Amino acid sequence: MSGISPGELSDTNSAAARQLAREEKMNEVDTWMQGYDNPQKPVVQRVRELILAADPRVGECIKWKSPTFTYKGNIASFNPRSKKHASLMFHTGAAIPGEHPVLEGGGATARYIKFADLDDVDAKRAALEAVVRAWCEGKDG
Repeated sequence: MSGISPGELSDTNSAAARQLAREEKMNEVDTWMQGYDNPQKPVVQRVRELILAADPRVGECIKWKSPTFTYKGNIASFNPRSKKHASLMFHTGAAIPGEHPVLEGGGATARYIKFADLDDVDAKRAALEAVVRAWCEGKDG
C-alpha cells in the first residue's frame, strides 16, 4: 500500500477536482478575453493576472458577461464597457476587512478601483493585492 490514508486520498481527489474546475473556468475567461475588443484590454488583462497571482484561493469565471473573481463569493467584476479606464467593482467592497484607500465609493456595499493605464496598474499593484488577500482572509476568518 502507498501509505496514504483514505482521508488523505479524498483530500487529494478534492483538491484535484477543485483545480480542474478552476482551470475550466479560467479557459472560459481566456475565451472571453480573446473576443474582448476594448482599448483597455491590456489593462484588464494585467489586473486579471495580478488578482489571480495575489492569492491561490482566487478563481475566476464569467458572470454578468464579465470576468468575475471569486473566493467563497464574488470578489470583484470588471465593467467591460468602460473605455477611458479599466473599472473593477468589488461587489461587497465596503465589508472587506481593513483600510483600503485605493477603494473608491461611499455607499453601503460596493467599492471600485479604476486603472487609467498600465502605469496606474503598477502604481496600485500592492494595494490591489492587499485588498484581494484581505477578502480571502476575511472569508476564512
